[in-house]
Amino acid sequence: MIAILLFITVNSFKNPAPKNDKSPADEGIGYEEVLIPTKNKKKIYSWWIASGNSDVCVILMHGWGKNASLMMPYIKNLHAKGLNLIAFDSRNHGDSDKDGHSSMIKFAEDISACVDYIKANKKAESGRVYLIGLSIGGTASIYAASVDDRISKIVTVGAPSNPADVMRKYLREKRIPNIMLRVVFKYLEFRVGKKFKEICAAANIAKTKATVLLIHGTDDKLVPLEQARLILGASNKNQAQLWEIPGKGHNNCHYEKGFWDRVLLFFEK
Repeated sequence: MIAILLFITVNSFKNPAPKNDKSPADEGIGYEEVLIPTKNKKKIYSWWIASGNSDVCVILMHGWGKNASLMMPYIKNLHAKGLNLIAFDSRNHGDSDKDGHSSMIKFAEDISACVDYIKANKKAESGRVYLIGLSIGGTASIYAASVDDRISKIVTVGAPSNPADVMRKYLREKRIPNIMLRVVFKYLEFRVGKKFKEICAAANIAKTKATVLLIHGTDDKLVPLEQARLILGASNKNQAQLWEIPGKGHNNCHYEKGFWDRVLLFFEK
């Protein structure tokens, strides 16, 4: 019975993998499809979107179970601001290769694979590499920057400090017994290969050379605002800032008036 419950609980975190149902062409934006090599000889599907007059490249990191097409509001608005962009599907997501189980570490590895690609193939357009990560993609962005100092600025939106806190909240709402929680997290850490406390954003933000803009809705029910405050509290002096957006939830911060101007101002500083 315990084994069955463990199986059901662990598989409840398996990410959905919807295919991309739109492309930048739907917004009248030119792009290049690229298959970028990553770990285990796998390929990640990506869109390279050039501005033609910038040495900044912004890598767009989607959230759990999402894909590049769901980053379209970011593609549309940041392309209009004249930035080079690369949006991609992490392994096991969208149109990228399957590769066992998904994890935040794989998200981070795929981010670094994108940096490798643009530094090797788009040198003029990638003098400065910035990241925008949504939800767990934001946590992965901070982790990626802690081991890859080519990343100089990060914007996170709705990022948890520790994904385990969000999973624990979800499981408690499902009335999973505490003893089972401990078993689940031990198993997940075994699968990932690291303890959650080692890969959480609060443990890694001070290890990065990047400056960070944390954006979080005050009404985020999935990832409580306190998670962003934990990341901010662990950052170095003047390294990070937190923009708390009143009344916004987990997926709608980009609808806030002045959102794109605030992000661009952060990039231009």
